[in-house]
Amino acid sequence: MSIQAAETDARVIVFCGVLFMAESAAILSPDKQVILPRLECGCGLADMATPEQLLAARKQHPDAVVVTYVNSSAAVKAESDVCCTSGNAVNVVNSLPADQEILFVPDRNLGTYVRQQTGRKIILWDGCCPTHDAIRAKDILKARENHPGAKVIVHPECRPEVTELADAVCSTGGMFTAVEKSRGSEFIIATESGMIYPLEKAHPECRFHPVTETMICPDMKKISLEDILLSLKNMEPVVTVDAEITRQAKKALERMLAIPRN
Repeated sequence: MSIQAAETDARVIVFCGVLFMAESAAILSPDKQVILPRLECGCGLADMATPEQLLAARKQHPDAVVVTYVNSSAAVKAESDVCCTSGNAVNVVNSLPADQEILFVPDRNLGTYVRQQTGRKIILWDGCCPTHDAIRAKDILKARENHPGAKVIVHPECRPEVTELADAVCSTGGMFTAVEKSRGSEFIIATESGMIYPLEKAHPECRFHPVTETMICPDMKKISLEDILLSLKNMEPVVTVDAEITRQAKKALERMLAIPRN
């Protein structure tokens, strides 16, 4: 989303997401005004890594390259070597020298998935998305009982016990591609429940089921239509990032963008 914000000609970006997304948009688009209707929209995963903690980890692993998931604060990105998304994390890691030690921040589940896909030496940060981490293998098995024949698509922020049961493991954007390539017509979706609507809109011929009814990120649901209208009227709250943090974080983001995507 931040990349799309950078590519648009619009002068003002109203981000209907969480703070780390708006920060990334502000870093990549310094000439644009980035507005987040509610500044308290945080991220439980992003909060699990601070720049101070990352600096301490760097001292413990001085030879490691820090690969940081974009679901992190601007200040953490500024202390990182390269960023990644859930969709390009494997490519980012594979772009590094084969014998390179890697510190993957802050999602241990995504890091585990990348380690499985690449066979690389990856040190995992002990963080997770509370929403995705709450899914268990029994939830997948129960969903399959309720919807026999449905394909299971899982986000890589889920636990290994969950991704191992999936028909496809992919980012939110990759889920659209997975549905397009599949011959199935019914799908169980293991990610935030807000993904169901855009998938239904893109593929009205298919049926989509959330893996559980509790797959709701409270922060992603905070912004209302009224909040957006008020922000557009007042042109605030504006998201700003410290100049030095912007300079350092932009390096990590630009290194990510320079790596070819699938």
